[in-house]
Parts: sequence; C-alpha cells; structure tokens
Amino acid sequence: MRITVIGAGSWGTAFSVVLRDRGHEVTLACRDPEHAAAIVESRYNPRYFPHVDLTGIAATAIEEAPIATANLAVVAVPSAAFGATVAALSGTCPILSLAKGLDPATGNRLSTLVTDRPVAVLSGPNIAEEISRGLPGAAVVAGLDHALSIQIQLAITSPTFRVYVNDDVTGVELCAAAKNVIALAAGGADGLGLGDNAKAALVARGLAEMGRFAEASGAKPETFAGLAGMGDLIVTCWSKSGRNRRAGELIAQGSTPDEARAEIGTVVEGLTTAPVLRDLSRRLRIEMPITDGVCAVLDGVPLVELVATLMDRDPTSE
Repeated sequence: MRITVIGAGSWGTAFSVVLRDRGHEVTLACRDPEHAAAIVESRYNPRYFPHVDLTGIAATAIEEAPIATANLAVVAVPSAAFGATVAALSGTCPILSLAKGLDPATGNRLSTLVTDRPVAVLSGPNIAEEISRGLPGAAVVAGLDHALSIQIQLAITSPTFRVYVNDDVTGVELCAAAKNVIALAAGGADGLGLGDNAKAALVARGLAEMGRFAEASGAKPETFAGLAGMGDLIVTCWSKSGRNRRAGELIAQGSTPDEARAEIGTVVEGLTTAPVLRDLSRRLRIEMPITDGVCAVLDGVPLVELVATLMDRDPTSE
C-alpha cells in the first residue's frame, strides 16, 4: 500500500517503521520542512528517535505529502490539531487515527470530525519507543466500516505487532482519551511516594471510572477489559516512558503543568483531555472523582489534598 503518515512525532515515527517493515511504501509527513530535510539527510528522526534507522521511509513537509494518491492516510497528530489536519487533507483515501484524546473545542471523539471519507482508529498499549525498537506489542483497530478495519489489520499485523479488530469505536476512542487522565494521577502517586498498593488501587478505580463514562456514552463494557482499556491503562500508568505518568510525577514534586510539559518536551495529552473529560462527565451526570481531582490539581489544589479527599469519601460497594 501507499501510506502517508501525518505527524513525525514519536508515535508517527515508530508506526512508520512498522509499516515499512511490512513492505508498504511509506511517506512521513512533517510539520515543517526543516524537520523533513533533517530526516532525509540523516535517515533518522533527530528530534525523537535518533537511534532508529528510517531508511526506506520518505519524508516531506505536510503540504507536499502525497496524500491525494495514497491508499491510506495515518494521522498521528495531537488531539488539538486533529480537526484542522483532517479538514485540510486532499483526496478521498481512508484515514487511520493514532491520536488519543478528545477534540478540546467540542469534546467530540476525534473520528467524528472526519465526515468526508471512511475512518478507523488504532489504540492499545503502544509505547512508541518500544515499538520503534521492534519489541513485541499489540493493538486494536476499530471503525464503523468493518471491511476497512480488516484491511488495516491485515496490512499491519506482523510477528512483532499483533492487531485485533473491534467494532466498538466509541469505547476504543474514549478509553484512549480517559486513560491519559488516570495516568496523570498515577504519576502523582509515584511523585508522592505513596507505594504500589495505593497506585494499584488508583488504577483499578480509574478503570471503573473510565467504564462508567464510556457506557453512558454508548460503549461496550468488554472494551475496557481489552487492549484499548486495561492494556493501555496499565502501560500508560507504569511505563517510565509514559509522558502522562511522568507529567503527574513532576507536578507532584512541585512543577506546574506548564513546567512539566516543558521538561517532557512533547505533547502531554492528559493535560488537554482532563478538563474536557470532566465537563463531559458532568453533562452525562457521571461521577468521576479521579478526573475531577486531577483537574483540581491542575488548577492549583495541592495533590496531598486530593489524596485525602479521595480516601475520605463515603464507603460504598465496589
């Protein structure tokens, strides 16, 4: 297949390697021409993975990318840029979204912003640095067009990257967005040194919180026990490479959200998603105490106060 990957960040770069190794003709579309030129000249991505050989992958600025003639456009940009990016795409080829967030302007799932062509989403426990090194991983692809999901599954699946198909696109997307918020809280637990028991309890209750929200939005409960739910939540909350976990840890140690974002140096989706998710949960009248607490901390409430508030809530059944 001729595939254009839009977004040369860590996940876009790693996914380009997956596609190249499956024998596809891959173009990595960068936000600025200087970035593309650096990749072309060095055969590496100096901003993210200077150790990963990108030989066989073309690189160009987004404006010059061969999207109109592509068989598939893979969109790997931050949630805040997703709407404008897909609106500017030429041609009619299907889209595969790698983004994990919600549209901050409307609160809508990102796939709903694609109205002129088929769209599918891919999610799961996919730490980009591990995928770029060829370590084994798995993911789930979901979309309303089942035939497109199967086509993508067959095009991507390899001995080191196993892809499952799921028809619950709502659940997959909402899991991908909500798990980043829980990871901020998990990182906060790390930063305060609260221990593994507290962190495990937080993640388990976070999964329950994600499930309540997504079921109220029309998702399937079983999605949360799968790769997009439990799988992605676990790796995001425990991996040392997890940006959201690291941001929560830095904030717990005294950094402001802006300082944490600057130190990490790349987009931290949970910081964008948290207030959007909180507002949506209130419209749906869904109780999400961890998400509410994360937003309070981002607004300046000390994290130790959040911990006390969560532990002091009225006893209830699980």
